[in-house]
Amino acid sequence: MSQWQPCKRRIFIKRLQKLGFDGPYSGSRHHFMVFENHRLSVPSNVEYSVPQLKMMIHEVELIIERSLSADEWNNLA
Repeated sequence: MSQWQPCKRRIFIKRLQKLGFDGPYSGSRHHFMVFENHRLSVPSNVEYSVPQLKMMIHEVELIIERSLSADEWNNLA
């Protein structure tokens, strides 16, 4: 079982696209990605720390209505 690791922004976006998100689109302060009728803000950091990644993954889980393990997340790339 793998652990959560810091993630580069471009890798994060690619993994979201594999989960069915569209984008990224330009917003007022952040870029965002769309899944059905939900929006997820994508901060402009070059790399996301583990706590920040976990917070964003939690939002993704609420949007896609299922949980993601660290193994599943890491295998999306």
